[in-house]
Amino acid sequence: MSEGGADDRRSVTVWLMKNSASQDFLRRFTEEFEREHPRLSLDIRIQEWTGIGEKVQAALKADGGDDGPDVVEVGNTQVPQYAEGGRLQDLTLEAMRDWGIREWLPGLAEPGQYMSQQFGIPWYAANRVVIYRKDLFEEAGIGEPPRTREEWITATEKLDTAGAQGIYLAGQDWYTLSGFIWDEGGELARQDGGIWKGSLDSAAALRGMEFYRELHALGRGPADADEEHPPQAGVFAKGRVGQIIAVPGVAQSIVRENPELKGKLGFFPVPGKTADRPGAVFTGGSDLVVPKNTDNLEGAVQVIEALAGAKWNTELARAMNYVPNKESLADAVAGEEGVAAMAAGAAHGRATPGTPRWGAVEADNPIKEYMTKVLTGGDPREEARRHSERITELLDLNAR
Repeated sequence: MSEGGADDRRSVTVWLMKNSASQDFLRRFTEEFEREHPRLSLDIRIQEWTGIGEKVQAALKADGGDDGPDVVEVGNTQVPQYAEGGRLQDLTLEAMRDWGIREWLPGLAEPGQYMSQQFGIPWYAANRVVIYRKDLFEEAGIGEPPRTREEWITATEKLDTAGAQGIYLAGQDWYTLSGFIWDEGGELARQDGGIWKGSLDSAAALRGMEFYRELHALGRGPADADEEHPPQAGVFAKGRVGQIIAVPGVAQSIVRENPELKGKLGFFPVPGKTADRPGAVFTGGSDLVVPKNTDNLEGAVQVIEALAGAKWNTELARAMNYVPNKESLADAVAGEEGVAAMAAGAAHGRATPGTPRWGAVEADNPIKEYMTKVLTGGDPREEARRHSERITELLDLNAR
């Protein structure tokens, strides 16, 4: 077989999550990648989200070899737990030299770091926006979507009547609360002398909770449940609800449940404190990582360079209604109202604290309990102090 022939190709095994990319996208990417890299062939294996954490950890601990993954798609906030113990390849050099590390969305790039090294390479993002009823805004005399918190409260007060809810905001939507806290300069937890500590009791975090309380009061969202109990899309579809805070794709579920709302839904970024900057939002999405035990590092790096590069990153964003990994690429999705609103917010997106133990906080989730306590009349300072201590216990093994 001549040089560059099929028998000379080295396989690159790539684990991607189910529904992250369409079959058409994967087919086109594979064809072009293999044409441009004649010594490499792609073996893309689709994974289920259920149980993926244990499966990835097992692969990272294995001896490597031909059957293990060379590139893995992981949730952006999962990178630190996989990087702990030195089981991921450090890609800081490539990120700084070749991939434009300073241009990446912070909500994808920051959680991809561990111990000041870049292990996760941003792939795509998704975040919450405000989905609203255009007809109810018009009835209330609201001409333009609000751009500041003050305008948002004023508009929501106009929408909140005896026959309608200004906003449906569940009492335990802690992702939304996180954005309000970040806007105020606060954090869910801070690192102090190498130790992570809960910080819901900072003055800034308390201001974020107060704004959440003010907004929550302009609807009838339950104080003791999150946005999935009941699913807020169903509440929005069945009643006269002015707004919800959700990813744009939720609009499709709303219209399926209530076809009469087709054409009546609009989107705007979560408003910030001033009109020149949208509010901070929790950025979900995926990063790409390379296991330390890969036997084809060069091939893995080339796959990531292609997937996360401008051409295929914007192709993916268009195909799947995602936000690209760089703010400079946002024009690729400017034609979709919901995605454009999402991209505007993503420029100021954040992620959960970059500690491998954050998963323990989410499993116990004292933030949800804290929110309910405040919304049902508890003293905000006392509840924030108590629940911050619980976060510290979960993050610091020595505090237990």
